[in-house]
Amino acid sequence: MRALTFVLALALSVSAQAQTFDDGLAEAVKWYRKAAEQGDADAQFNLGVMYDEGHGVLQDDAEAVKWYRKAAEQGNAPAQFNLGVKYDEGEGVPQDHVEAHKWFNLAAAQGNQRAIASRDIAASKMTREQIAEAQRLAREWQAKHQGD
Repeated sequence: MRALTFVLALALSVSAQAQTFDDGLAEAVKWYRKAAEQGDADAQFNLGVMYDEGHGVLQDDAEAVKWYRKAAEQGNAPAQFNLGVKYDEGEGVPQDHVEAHKWFNLAAAQGNQRAIASRDIAASKMTREQIAEAQRLAREWQAKHQGD
């Protein structure tokens, strides 16, 4: 009987901790959203991660892409990388290796090592013309956002 009582107490404790953890994630989402809606790129990226992984919210690739894009457009390299992944895998957006390469290239230009490797992998799936197009799009993006 003591063993059963211990197991029951342990189960209740774990359940309470899990609920507290879930509540904490929901609270984090609330605060990330407030900051993200005010244009904070780091909060936009973090909110994208929460939707991408289903932490504190239902998992939603399209919503993750929305927040990654907002942060990526502000030059947030991790968001640019994650947006590239979404395009490469066709999650939340139609699969598009040119767009994936563009976003990987932009993140790589800021030193994101995973983006460098991912850009090279994306390029292996593309024609020379597609690679040239992706590079052109990345240059145009950089020219448009210089000084931001």
